[in-house]
Amino acid sequence: MTLGWLALARGDIDRMAERRRDEDWVAAAWAGSRVLVVDDKGRVPVRLTDRPELVYVPSRTAPKGERVLLGIDEDKIAYFAVCAPIPDGIPDAEPTGLRRIGALLADVESTLMTQAVAMAAWHGAHRFCPRCGAPTKAIAAGHVRVCTEDGGEQYPRLDPAVIMLVADADDRVLLARGVSWPERRASVLAGFIEPGESMEQAVAREVKEEVGLDVGEVTYMGSQPWPMPQSLMLGFSCRTDDVAKLKLDKAEIAEAYWYTRDELKAAALNRDVLLPGRVSIARQLIEHWYGADLPGSWGL
Repeated sequence: MTLGWLALARGDIDRMAERRRDEDWVAAAWAGSRVLVVDDKGRVPVRLTDRPELVYVPSRTAPKGERVLLGIDEDKIAYFAVCAPIPDGIPDAEPTGLRRIGALLADVESTLMTQAVAMAAWHGAHRFCPRCGAPTKAIAAGHVRVCTEDGGEQYPRLDPAVIMLVADADDRVLLARGVSWPERRASVLAGFIEPGESMEQAVAREVKEEVGLDVGEVTYMGSQPWPMPQSLMLGFSCRTDDVAKLKLDKAEIAEAYWYTRDELKAAALNRDVLLPGRVSIARQLIEHWYGADLPGSWGL
């Protein structure tokens, strides 16, 4: 991996996959666990200090909801998520989402929150069997849903997406604004991988579709989960020698421009361009190309 730091891809925790179907072990782990409550908007209780901290509740006072074993830390403390409304009265806590604080959390708390938000989204979207429509219920410490009629099991799935920084022969970077974004917001290109397609093929296809350029030198840079609701972002850089005029897909891209390093820094300082927030892999791709931190963001 070339990108050295990714906000939502850091921190180690033992997910204890081998124990998820051991109901006695899970019950014992739950009894002494720290519980992170996740609401239906993907928010969790956070103490918003200079270094935000997750706020857990004891299992004995946790609200009712789907339980998900997140794992055990190096001190053998078990962590669970509960999918439920955040209770009132948690001291010094404010419901907060990943976009706001994902890049500011400590490493372990970042991975705990990312997993909790992803699993809550999955549970919310898979309450019925895709084959027969019967209700499903959670088993295996929240990591499997089983159909109550035919017994079929459903597992969490991810939607893989490529996100790529395009540079030209003069080492300028291409940034674009999506059609639904406010003025001045800009980022690199991205898109979902289609069936029967490799990651590298997806990079080339998406760039061609969105801005009309042929690219080569496709290089993998790193990946991170993006649980809003269920993506895995696969980061790449690529080069183009295509000097043709940009041909924008007007259904997706409102505008796109090339920037030198000096031009991008000046535009960011003047807020003529608002870059993605540090929680995103897009920001890390841009700053890796630039060679240093850049000012300004639009909070994603």
